[in-house]
Amino acid sequence: MLRNVLLAAGLAMLTAAPLLAQTTNSGTDKFAQLDQLLPTPNSFRTASGAPGADYWQQRADYNIRVTLDDNTQSIKGSEDITYTNLSPDVLTYLWVQLDQNILDKNSITTATQVGQVQEKMSFQAMDYLMRSDFDGGFKIESVKLKGGKALPYTINHTMMRVDLPTPLRPKQAVTFSVAWHYNINDQLKISERSGYEFFPEDKNYLYEIAQFYPRMAVYNDVRGWQHKQFLGNGEFTLPFGDYRVSITAPADHVVGATGVLQNPDQVLTATQRKRLAQAEGAKKPVLIVTQMEAEQAEQKRAKGTKTWTYAAKNVRDFAWASSRKFIWDAMQIRQAGKPVLCMSYYPKEGNPLWGKYSTEVVAHTIKTYSKHTIDYEYPVAISVHGPVGGMEYPMLCFNGGRPEKDGTYSAERKYGMISVIIHEVGHNFFPMIINSDERQWSWMDEGLNTFVQYLTEQEWERGYPSRRGEPQNIVEYMRTDKSLQTPIMTNSESVLQFGPNAYAKPATGLNILRETILGRELFDHAFKTYAQRWAYKHPEPADFFRTMEDASGTDLDWFWRGWFYTTDHSDLSLEGVKWYTVDSKNPEIENAKRREMLNSAPQTLSQQRNLQDIKKTLVDEKPELKDFYNNYDPTATTAADKARYQQYVKQLSPQQQSRLSAGLHFYELDLRNVGGLTMPVIVQMTYEDGKTEMVNIPAEIWRKNNEHVTKVFITPKPVVSFALDPYLQTADTDLSNNSFPRKLAPSRFELYQQQMQAAPNPMQQQSTSQQGQPAGGGSSTGGTN
Repeated sequence: MLRNVLLAAGLAMLTAAPLLAQTTNSGTDKFAQLDQLLPTPNSFRTASGAPGADYWQQRADYNIRVTLDDNTQSIKGSEDITYTNLSPDVLTYLWVQLDQNILDKNSITTATQVGQVQEKMSFQAMDYLMRSDFDGGFKIESVKLKGGKALPYTINHTMMRVDLPTPLRPKQAVTFSVAWHYNINDQLKISERSGYEFFPEDKNYLYEIAQFYPRMAVYNDVRGWQHKQFLGNGEFTLPFGDYRVSITAPADHVVGATGVLQNPDQVLTATQRKRLAQAEGAKKPVLIVTQMEAEQAEQKRAKGTKTWTYAAKNVRDFAWASSRKFIWDAMQIRQAGKPVLCMSYYPKEGNPLWGKYSTEVVAHTIKTYSKHTIDYEYPVAISVHGPVGGMEYPMLCFNGGRPEKDGTYSAERKYGMISVIIHEVGHNFFPMIINSDERQWSWMDEGLNTFVQYLTEQEWERGYPSRRGEPQNIVEYMRTDKSLQTPIMTNSESVLQFGPNAYAKPATGLNILRETILGRELFDHAFKTYAQRWAYKHPEPADFFRTMEDASGTDLDWFWRGWFYTTDHSDLSLEGVKWYTVDSKNPEIENAKRREMLNSAPQTLSQQRNLQDIKKTLVDEKPELKDFYNNYDPTATTAADKARYQQYVKQLSPQQQSRLSAGLHFYELDLRNVGGLTMPVIVQMTYEDGKTEMVNIPAEIWRKNNEHVTKVFITPKPVVSFALDPYLQTADTDLSNNSFPRKLAPSRFELYQQQMQAAPNPMQQQSTSQQGQPAGGGSSTGGTN
């Protein structure tokens, strides 16, 4: 550090000089408003981010009948759709989504699939390349108007246009029917959002079924029909409506679905109905179908079928699962005074993990998300374990996370399973209720959901190992080459590095907003306001951005611009520090400081060698050459010095005198924005006595110069070191330039031996030394009656 001595009158330079230096700016102004990037507010969507007085949305109600063929792994169905036009527009045709057509041999996804043939390939990789051999996709049998008249239709890959015989005017409704069939994909060979898993040990199938029916596309005030093709990444945007779905399955199957079972007397045994009633007052999951009962069902094949009928109100989609392998447990909670039946369906292969955790995680997720967003209003919430790694639908989701065959599991498998259940159950809020356009903006459901997932994980267990949410966890992605990144505000199908971009980066940004920029009180109020405003509606990015600013009372355009619209990264550098003290004018004090500096000044190399090589100087040999200055002490205080000081002090006001004698320390920090992403400047000062002080400077410090600023700190005692972002709040990608004096930032490298055999998980290791105890440490049935 450098100590400079300034005249008291020169203190003005400390404030004036840096301000002049910050008036220049290069490149795009990072604090420019987003007005030109956001749509113009109107009567449908206001400038505050709230729905306008004329906001409208369409409605689609369904009556669906499907049959599951367990011999051919196929589905045959028919549906009646009642579409209500609540827009101010006249519609001459309707667009219907045919999402199963992504598995058609001639799908755009297959045609545009890229890849390489490796010298060594797994059979799974080969199956993926040969997925076009699977005869997938909807086989549309008919499209008819209510009454039986055939309607003309045109299929454009994953979209179908249905031409209406007469224009559908505002406030009018039309009912038409569609009949279809399709083959279900083997999820282990063709990994999609639904499918089946075959268990060769007992020759049974487990089905997780979604996108199984032609679904209405969204028509709204933003882009009219959302009929962008389904290519795989961009998921679904759907209108709300009421559903009644009848599912015919083998008689010994257990069927779980979106909504409430309408005919329990026809499909459940008296024992199962009794257990369900017990679950309503239970404080831990109650088994409706035990593992023993499921294992017995695996070995038999009942003749005939059963039809399970479910109904759901005001939902945007419907999904279901079916298998004779299912264990089924349930537990009821109350949310805002309303009962919510939390349930899980899973095969024995999921135990002991699933019986111990799944339904408890469902209940915890509903409670925590409701606290941070809106109260969960649906009557059920379901987690299903099967071949799909993680996928969400209203009231029901598919989740992975299977223990080893001996019932043991690693910590990574346990927390991975809990996290995926939290994430997928959390999707009930984003986007099933707060119904954003997933086909256009994946981050609006995945990113917001991942953020609340992080909050929920941290409330599950102290020190929960969350993968996403903490700023330090996004650093590796932010460091990657810009050619491998896209801004968050990129269409779902064009995003590079989908997981980091759509999930982790927006979730991390919201965490930084909450913890560092707004603070929890302002953020939580604004985030909850957004959820309340747009529950059961169709929000767009501008609605989120504007609501967060409106409800927090904070201009955040600079944050949205940097974090969401660019690929800039966070890297603030503390380039240097200058240390100033005020010249007190007191000769005794100042001379003592000069004496200390002179005595502590290091000798140069030449001076050190001269002491050794030059035994005597000429003046040493001839003392007569000495004069006044050979004995003069420039640091000595004379009576004249004291008199001049007293005369100087008399001219000063009492306030000015106190400034001279206060002994304050002035530190000028030279700050540079290396990464380009505007962030608050968080400074930790460590004093000479070991105590520390944190200063959080808002990001607006960069508003007049986005690249380089200086900041002066005034302290009553000496500072020995400065550090930027010591608690890793801003995802800074280079910690080596965050300290002054500089500190080495440790890195690690790993040594490994090729073809090492994977070690057993710790639970497995312990179980081998404790024979006779269940490997998973719990009941083999995964729960209690």
